[in-house]
Amino acid sequence: MSAADATHKRRRTKALVLCLSLLLILAPVVFTQQRPVGGQEPQAVDEDEVITVRTSEVMLPVTVRDASGRLVPSLSRDDFRVFEDGREQPLRDLALRQVPVDVLLMVDASSSVASNLEDFRRAVGEFAARLAAEDRISLIEFDDRVELLQDWTHSRTQLRRALRRISPGVFTRFNDALYLAAREHFKRGPNRHALVVLSDGVDSGRGQATLETALRALLESQVAVYVISNTRVERARKQAELDTLMSGTEATVRFNELRIGDLREGLRVLDASEASLAQLAHATGGRLYTPDSFDQLDAVYAEVAEELRHQYALYYTPLDTARDGRFRRVSVQTSGRDFRVTTRVGYYAPRQ
Repeated sequence: MSAADATHKRRRTKALVLCLSLLLILAPVVFTQQRPVGGQEPQAVDEDEVITVRTSEVMLPVTVRDASGRLVPSLSRDDFRVFEDGREQPLRDLALRQVPVDVLLMVDASSSVASNLEDFRRAVGEFAARLAAEDRISLIEFDDRVELLQDWTHSRTQLRRALRRISPGVFTRFNDALYLAAREHFKRGPNRHALVVLSDGVDSGRGQATLETALRALLESQVAVYVISNTRVERARKQAELDTLMSGTEATVRFNELRIGDLREGLRVLDASEASLAQLAHATGGRLYTPDSFDQLDAVYAEVAEELRHQYALYYTPLDTARDGRFRRVSVQTSGRDFRVTTRVGYYAPRQ
């Protein structure tokens, strides 16, 4: 990494921190122009095109785990309480393993992941086999560009063929990939929406979307994001190289001063990215995984599939009937004190 690249990384990290601060208060944002999958020219986003809840009913995908992290699949409607902006809402229905899920698989094909694409292909093949027959799946790769390799399908054979078409790139348009997936790939409908992405989350800054606009688009499309991050793998690699350089003679350390600075900056960027990914997963009702090696991908993808199969779907009609397009914060409680409940932080109300 050159000194110029290091400076660029520092600027990007500051931007990420600002985005996270804005996320915490969920302030309205103005969308940037965006280049869609397929490479067409950017077009301005009309606010009337924003995807929101168009009916009076809200569906919340909810995951419940006990204190040991095990999934809790045996709760009934009476075990849940839903609050919208602090006001309890009447639950209409509850479903378990009865609401199909549309799962978009995304893979970072840049240099940080490219050498382990076979591990990804194997893990995703097993993941797809664990989903229910009515669940749909699709595949996007991103690096210098964002490319749809497989549109929505029930066919695991088509998915396997698409996996063979993944080819490595260089840069990482992470924010663009998230934004495009939310805005163009997920359509309003009765199914749950899940995005499972393998990446370190370090955006190269060569796209048009920001983390903030990507996150808002994901919330508007009601997509739960499951991030399988290789930040821990990359951190271990960089730290080992740094330790080796620092253990040399004083003259050797001085000779490698530039590389040492790059490694330290790289470690700092990875730490910031991991924090951003954790916020992204939390806000959308997903989960962040940071495996120690790519050998653990099979187990991680299997755990995501298990969660999607044992997720509750809570339905309610909001007491607030205003069609004002405002963000409404949602929380869910259960009767079990030691249970940990995961769902998205809220949704955008419909507008006139």
